Amino acid sequence: MSEHSTAVGVTEVPDDASELTPAASGCGCGGGGCHGDDADGHQHGYITAKDNYQRRLRRIEGQARGLQRMVDEEKYCIDILTQISAMTKALQSVALELLEDHMAHCVVAAAREGGAAAEEKIQEASEAIARLVRS
Repeated sequence: MSEHSTAVGVTEVPDDASELTPAASGCGCGGGGCHGDDADGHQHGYITAKDNYQRRLRRIEGQARGLQRMVDEEKYCIDILTQISAMTKALQSVALELLEDHMAHCVVAAAREGGAAAEEKIQEASEAIARLVRS
């Protein structure tokens, strides 16, 4: 993933999620130890791309520090707003990728089980989508 600096010195994270594609492990999220386990023993789909998520989140953290610095240095308000917009877009991009991983792994696995587990995961995903749309 390439990154570039803006005129005001805050690193912008591009909206290129290609690095977040899970590794080609032939995984259909049926288990097999390729993902991390939660308290229920379910394995999360995002684990195969964990390092990429961590890298992007660290960049977003750096953008937040850059925004604080811009305010401390009394930079032009439009420049600060531009960087807030870039940071918001980067967070949304990560959120959408996590949602996609959740749908492709956790929801699909629950759908295979059927019954209440499937209904619960679909409801969870629906609520998460609603939160993202509202934000």
